Amino acid sequence: MIHPTAIVHPAARLGANVRIGAYSLIGEHVEIGDDCEIGAHVVITGHTRLGRGNRIYPFASLGEAPQDKKYAGEPTRLIIGDGNTIREFCTLNTGTVQDRGETRIGNDNWIMAYVHIAHDCVVGNHTIFANNATLAGHVLIDDYAILGGFTGVHQFCRIGAHVITGIASVVRQDVPPFVTAAGNPATPHGINSEGLRRRGFSPEAISAIKRAYKTLYRSGLGLTEARQRIEAEAGQHPVLKPLADFLAVSGRGIIR
Repeated sequence: MIHPTAIVHPAARLGANVRIGAYSLIGEHVEIGDDCEIGAHVVITGHTRLGRGNRIYPFASLGEAPQDKKYAGEPTRLIIGDGNTIREFCTLNTGTVQDRGETRIGNDNWIMAYVHIAHDCVVGNHTIFANNATLAGHVLIDDYAILGGFTGVHQFCRIGAHVITGIASVVRQDVPPFVTAAGNPATPHGINSEGLRRRGFSPEAISAIKRAYKTLYRSGLGLTEARQRIEAEAGQHPVLKPLADFLAVSGRGIIR
């Protein structure tokens, strides 16, 4: 299952039914779970761990040192969950000791060609990164978020669950859950109604999210007052709790 031209360090740990393509390089501290498929010319190095059933396409680079001048060779990590697809020429770096010390990718993510995920990022589950989407360091991406092609996300930003960004968006502040964002800088353009319908949200739940969006962006209220009103609504509509919780955490401020 390992091509004869691949170089696999003897200390690397490979699970059952792992396939490794031609000219790929697997480093000393790498762990690869069962049923993973590693394409040709892939480099997996550093303290990198892959779960089960991941498919890595040619020329991807996983676990290289972070692009941070403060990095001094510490044994930081890249942790990748199960069932992810990582396409050609993607680059995913390890973390830094100045933050959590690891970059973490969840399960069942679809990461298209030329995506860059920098140090100390945390990506949830079931996300989609279109071609050339780029995360700076310390970015948090929640479940089911979709980043359009060439989206760039500033360091320390958060992208909430079920967000979708338009092509070539530049995200400089946090994007609350359920929001559609686009532009440079990215601004809100309603909620991700179609995505919510496809994921089984009821019409009543989507209506509640739309009302909360209007409270946040169209009511003329300040952020604190809007957040308090949404928190009150979440008592009757639990679907709003992720939005209320997101707004309660201080970050870079939300897009406006």
